[in-house]
Amino acid sequence: MPLKPREHDAKYGELDQVVRAYLGQPADDDPERPSAALTAYLRHTWQARPGAIATAERQLRDLAENPPGRLRTRLGEYYVLPDVGLPDAEIPGWLLVLAEHLKESVEQGRVPAPETPQTHWEWQARFPELGQLLGGWFSQDMPDEFADHGAALADYLGSTAPSVIARLVGEVHELLALGLDDGDYGLALSELGMEVDPPAPYGAGAWLVRLSAHLTGGAGGTGEGPALRKP
Repeated sequence: MPLKPREHDAKYGELDQVVRAYLGQPADDDPERPSAALTAYLRHTWQARPGAIATAERQLRDLAENPPGRLRTRLGEYYVLPDVGLPDAEIPGWLLVLAEHLKESVEQGRVPAPETPQTHWEWQARFPELGQLLGGWFSQDMPDEFADHGAALADYLGSTAPSVIARLVGEVHELLALGLDDGDYGLALSELGMEVDPPAPYGAGAWLVRLSAHLTGGAGGTGEGPALRKP
């Protein structure tokens, strides 16, 4: 039978975060240089959950040095590594390289400098509630489910706890604080799951500004009003 959630998290939970940071990214780490994916993992995790890095190192090392035996493989009681584009024979060595980079980061204080997210995983990890809003309410199905962007936002606000909405407000402010140009804000919205264009006449950056104003301006959570409408 598959691993139970508690056993999975205890043995592989943080390892899974590391490996998923490689989805869509090359696993091209070498002993002298971590990949862009691992750098993104370190950059975010140092800021959000620094204690998790040592846990990730231990779990990576354990999996590399103690792969599942035939019995656990037959029963399905093992961690299924996502495809990272490497041959099976190279995976243990790659995991150990990652573990060494994490160890050096902790022991030597090698912390990547803060910057704009560089990978899909990092965008999602840094702005989880904004990703939930954009991916859940502004997907390609939005025009079939809601009259317009305001109606979609009203549905989100009406079904989401105030404390979570407050977290969303902080994430929108943090994204705007990056000071990106409109094209880069468009890329950010796409990475966070938005599959429809912002409402005319707004570009991506201007719509985020209007969204921020709506969330903090007391529009009553209806999704109506000037914040998401044309001037």
